[in-house]
Amino acid sequence: MMKHLVLILVLFVALAGCKKKPSNKNLSEMKNTEMNFAENMQAENIYQFTVTDLAGSEFKFSDLKGKKIMIVNTASECGNTPQYKDLQSIYEKYKNDNFVIVGFPANNFGAQEPGSDTEIAEFCKLNYGVTFPMMSKISVKGDDMNEVYKFLTEKDKNGYADSEVTWNFQKYLIDKNGEVVKVIAPKVLPTDHTVINWIEGQ
Repeated sequence: MMKHLVLILVLFVALAGCKKKPSNKNLSEMKNTEMNFAENMQAENIYQFTVTDLAGSEFKFSDLKGKKIMIVNTASECGNTPQYKDLQSIYEKYKNDNFVIVGFPANNFGAQEPGSDTEIAEFCKLNYGVTFPMMSKISVKGDDMNEVYKFLTEKDKNGYADSEVTWNFQKYLIDKNGEVVKVIAPKVLPTDHTVINWIEGQ
């Protein structure tokens, strides 16, 4: 009996010795893997993007944290171009209430934004007195789609919905957390009650 107990004890000690504790290096690698996985699981938001404005200056969306944002693709020779007036109107009314509009000129529809950044800036100021941030001309669809619009239109990136920019002056509404919450069709005016209620928090 005693011999059996001794044998069992020896086997137990031997097996216990076979279990190697993970090294500090392995523990570190495991921790980094867990952290990277957690980061990848977090939804993207608009704050990750830095773009260029019409004047050629850097524009960081991270500077808009805490604000509601309307992103709109614009054009100077479109039937919807008079919406610039309404955009400027609501910007002036709500800009001190943590609301901002960011315009992205694009020539994707009917070649209705053919001008250079300088020409676009002059047009906006002269015809509509635009003072909200206007970015350098980009593409909002197709193979050369800007990264901001990939985020806006792909559910895998924005966590909200897949969408497609269908024409000039489509609006994307971004909440105070930098997340897409609504897509407004091009023909819907910026002063529509749907937009105003969202800005006012109703």
